[in-house]
Amino acid sequence: MLFLKSTAVTKAPGIYELDIAAKPPGKTFGIFMATDPAHPPTEVLTALAKLGFQNTYQQSYTHKDKGKVLDMHFQKNGTDLFNGWKTEECAANMAAVEELFKGIGLTIAPRVMTLAEAYA
Repeated sequence: MLFLKSTAVTKAPGIYELDIAAKPPGKTFGIFMATDPAHPPTEVLTALAKLGFQNTYQQSYTHKDKGKVLDMHFQKNGTDLFNGWKTEECAANMAAVEELFKGIGLTIAPRVMTLAEAYA
């Protein structure tokens, strides 16, 4: 679950928060979004599916400011060991993800999770 300060402001239509992160060693990234369930980012969700990302987790909750939130996680399998991404796949997938979110005005900042964060 992403840390949200408030549901009063969205980063893009229907998106409260966005995180692009990978478990160490950091070649296979997942997309983590906190969305507005009343106004979902339908075009983004459709584009992610077209890029091969699958919704692997979603949970609704009410934020402390009483706003409704749908937490969603997406991943895409690769051809490396344990369905990870090879270096070429990582470059291609991240370029596509960057282009997708750039199209709605978001700049992504991919990161590698800490071990504690990745395996909590």
